[in-house]
Amino acid sequence: MQQQPAKRPAAPQRARGKGRLVTKQLAGRTRLAELYQEGCGKIRLPDTFDSSLEAILINSSGGLTGGDRLEWSLRAGPGTDVTVTTQANEKIYKAAADTALLKSEIEAGEGSRVAWLPQESILFDRASLTRELHVDLAETAEFLAVEAVILGRTAMGESAENGHFRDRWRVRRAGRLIHAEEVRMEGEIARLGEQPSVLSGKVAFATVFYSAADCEALLPRLQPLLQDGYAGASLWKDKLIIRAAASHGFALRKILVPVISLLRKDANVPKVWNI
Repeated sequence: MQQQPAKRPAAPQRARGKGRLVTKQLAGRTRLAELYQEGCGKIRLPDTFDSSLEAILINSSGGLTGGDRLEWSLRAGPGTDVTVTTQANEKIYKAAADTALLKSEIEAGEGSRVAWLPQESILFDRASLTRELHVDLAETAEFLAVEAVILGRTAMGESAENGHFRDRWRVRRAGRLIHAEEVRMEGEIARLGEQPSVLSGKVAFATVFYSAADCEALLPRLQPLLQDGYAGASLWKDKLIIRAAASHGFALRKILVPVISLLRKDANVPKVWNI
């Protein structure tokens, strides 16, 4: 009797998503030129009451775990004004194997204004996330980016004791590299975060990046907004960097919201940010 080959265990189903948005200027307004969606990556365009365009990114899988891939692409045409955010916090669940990849690529044309404002990524215990942000700016483009992380659902009494988080940024203007950073937290991330040189026990943290011609003029107005929080700002040539940390997500937002509003010329944060 011929022996039947052993059945291989079924591979876990993984989420895959892509979304691409291209904008153009038409009759003094920012208009949609191209929209592409694939898998769990969805993009919605709510009505705006000015000449700008707002895009809301949605992960219809409800979160990410090891092996999931989610990729976003934005190309803002010359003279356009685009704000991109997410429908909700991106939840990064416990990974049995591999890591989740969240990759974003942005291209901003001459005279464009781009605000990249995703809501926070929440890392559950034993989550594994690699996040990448690649940006190419034209010489006269204005760019604002916020990326925030919360280690555990503190409101639910949960903490992220162990896990893996890697964050990689590359920002270029007119082809030259103007900003690069690498963050890596691995293993006992709660214990790592206790160190004064890391987070001093804070579990919510964010980086705000702004590059435009008015960086130097904005720095004195930024500093008073950061005095009461665990935060600071620095200026280097044509970029502003703000680092902030807090004991929970709401406290972090109390720092971020006025900072974002100032850098957006007193415009409010997107409505989906409202708690």
